[in-house]
Formats: sequence, structure tokens, C-alpha cells
Amino acid sequence: MKALARIVNWLLLPALLTGLWLLLNQTLEASQIVAGASIALLLSWAAMKLRPLRSTPKKPLVIMKLFCLVCYDITKSNIDVFKIIWFKPQTHTPGFIRIPLDMRDPHGLAALACILTYTPGTVWSGYSEKSGVLTLHVLDLEDAQHWIDLVKNRYERPLKEIFE
Repeated sequence: MKALARIVNWLLLPALLTGLWLLLNQTLEASQIVAGASIALLLSWAAMKLRPLRSTPKKPLVIMKLFCLVCYDITKSNIDVFKIIWFKPQTHTPGFIRIPLDMRDPHGLAALACILTYTPGTVWSGYSEKSGVLTLHVLDLEDAQHWIDLVKNRYERPLKEIFE
């Protein structure tokens, strides 16, 4: 059973890449399926050699919930940044916040960095491995504790469930 799960996990990336290939080429011709699958398998094999540290995400429902939350937050943040830029450009106060993180998994930290950087108005500015402190730049910093709670509860907690 474990071997089957490992095979399914290994074939997931080539399957997604093959589907993307077919979507971009807008065809289901046999020659394109073979070409896409061949390229996907080759790229997946090459990518595995570049990643010495492996991760197996757990709890797919938590992943889906987090994905929906991030999509919502990115949309809301786009609207908030639009309002700041167009309606109150002189009244916002940008700043840096230091957030102590409990998560140490490199895949979870990378996902958190992507989430925070994809969200308009926030940028992952640094991380100290020794102390586990994240430095976050925020476009409109009114309440630092709000941002600390948001990152720790909304993003770090589910990422810990997924990766640790």
C-alpha cells in the first residue's frame, strides 16, 4: 500500500504537467499526449535530482481550506491596496513587524513566504533560522498585533498541520 502511494505521489507532477501541456497546446492529439507526457516525466525526474529534501503534505482538506482563505485574502488585499493608493495615499503608515514563528519545516516556511508575498501590501522581508523570527513589511501598519495574530493563526497554524 505504501509503495502504491509513493508511485501515485511521484506520478502526480507529471500528470499535472502533461495536462498543462495539453491545455496550452489546446489539443488532445495522441502525438501531443505522448510528447507532453515524455517532457513531463523528464522534467519531473530532473526536478527530483535538484530537491534533496522531500516533503509529503498531509491533510488535503486543510490544504483546500487554506487555498480558499489565501484566494480570499489576496482578493481583499487587492481591494484594500487599491483604496490606499487611490483614496488615501498620504495617510497610510508602512512598517516592519517581527513575528516569532513556531514552524521550522522548510516547505511550510516557503509556502508561508509565498502566501505573504503574493498578498498585495505585504512582503516577506527576512527570516532568522536561529530565533525563528520573520520580518514582514506591511503597506498600512495600523495594528502590529493584528498582523501577528493573522500570520500565526490564519497561515502558520494550517501550514504546520500540513507539513509538520
